[in-house]
Amino acid sequence: MTLECNSPPIRVAVLIPCFNEEVAIAAVIRDFRSALPDATVYVFDNNSSDRTVEIAREVGAVVCHVRQQGKGNVVRRMFADVEADAYVLVDGDDTYHAPSASEMIARLVNEKLDMVVGGRVTDETAAYRSGHRFGNWMFTEFVAWLFGRGFTDILSGYRVFSRRFVKSFPALATGFEIETELTVHALELRMPIEEIATPYKSRPEGSTSKLNTYRDGFRILNTIFKLFRQERPLVFFGGISVVLVSAAVLLSIPLFVTYAETGLVPRFPTAILVSGMVLAGVLSAACGLILDTVTRGRHEMKRLIYLGIAAPGGQN
Repeated sequence: MTLECNSPPIRVAVLIPCFNEEVAIAAVIRDFRSALPDATVYVFDNNSSDRTVEIAREVGAVVCHVRQQGKGNVVRRMFADVEADAYVLVDGDDTYHAPSASEMIARLVNEKLDMVVGGRVTDETAAYRSGHRFGNWMFTEFVAWLFGRGFTDILSGYRVFSRRFVKSFPALATGFEIETELTVHALELRMPIEEIATPYKSRPEGSTSKLNTYRDGFRILNTIFKLFRQERPLVFFGGISVVLVSAAVLLSIPLFVTYAETGLVPRFPTAILVSGMVLAGVLSAACGLILDTVTRGRHEMKRLIYLGIAAPGGQN
């Protein structure tokens, strides 16, 4: 890890969420202790039924337990309980490149960033299946369209964070959608962020992925929609308003034509429908305006909490 000469020493914590990773966990801990000899390695076990905890202790990790199932619940506990200046978050499946952590931390500290994402690069088909690759590309492009472009790999489980990111992050996700929430948090607060390419490899033989392609893919997509509604309410509800009012206008054209020709409104149910759609559209726009004000207030509060914590390598 190459830091600038005037950078003060920093405390580094390696955070490894684990669920039944007895095959891989020893190699992950050894690799990161070798790459970051001054760091403290934490394994947060999520109700493993194998020897994950025993092996992690044997190779020198600090082991903690999280009873609420799901990666998001584990990350929330990690961020709450661990005190450090730089946090390395990495999966316990031995697929990420431990030596890249030094460069990621150096970039975080020297450039005073708040998050550095390890973008996965691999030629191994088994490591990064085409279906997962396409899904990641689709979600990345969708998030870029809604919130702005910041990364090419929003679902990477290999990230380095500053303390002010970790302690200002209101983690709400429960499962694998946590990576999406981390990404949107950084983009919405306009934090200084970066992504660097890191090698990615297949899981060791005997290790199985806990990611369910369709179930977790749906949860990630649902999380993106929820975050869009919460973080951009004026656009979300304004869009609904435009659709409703536009449809009402199209439906009302024949009514106005008939009324102009005969002075009558024979299709009374359509007139009621049009009136209801316009009213719903107006109410949707009003909700968007009100919620936009509330969201701005939340952003200001999160920003103030964020600014109250020293930058990486800085002084309190």
